[in-house]
Amino acid sequence: MSELQLFKIENFIGGDQNWFTDYWMKRGGCGAVTACDICIYFAMFFGEKNLYPYDLTKVTKQDYINFSAIMKPYLAPRIHGIDKLEIFIDGFNEYLHDKKEEKLRMRAVYSDCSLNCFKEDVRKQIDGKMPVPYLNLKHKNPRLRNYVWHWFWLAGYEEFENNFMVKVITYGRTHWLSLNQLWDSGYEQKGGIVLLDMDKEKQV
Repeated sequence: MSELQLFKIENFIGGDQNWFTDYWMKRGGCGAVTACDICIYFAMFFGEKNLYPYDLTKVTKQDYINFSAIMKPYLAPRIHGIDKLEIFIDGFNEYLHDKKEEKLRMRAVYSDCSLNCFKEDVRKQIDGKMPVPYLNLKHKNPRLRNYVWHWFWLAGYEEFENNFMVKVITYGRTHWLSLNQLWDSGYEQKGGIVLLDMDKEKQV
């Protein structure tokens, strides 16, 4: 088992788009929520404090809602959603550029690769203390209906003989889901993960 450090927003783990009063952000702000959470993670645990403009010693829901409004222009909800990894990467990169953050790099990995390759990428990221943004589109498994057409992030994994469980952060809570099931969507249009890398040579 391997897990990342987590942060609290009052009594919640990560943000929740249901907090938002903006109609479109409440309906489709999951990509922005994932980016906001990633920013807080790197600000809190990697010292990249330029990524989060509020108090890191006590992250509040109101500050988070205000932060989401800052993130919205970069990852605004749209009719078909942020349905490609590159849309998320491009928008988040614009935010990082505006904050003069040059150390964080991103790469898209779609789930049309083999399950073993997908697992290995997740394993390497978590072991390297990197959060893993995840895009899940349509899915054949009705038990995953709350995660359909949805962005969230992974903060841990545990391996079993016939399954690979991942710790999902979304809706202000942690959830353990099967990566085997997430990967096997049953649809041609695939989601996937974003691999993050912090350039150590540029770290102060």
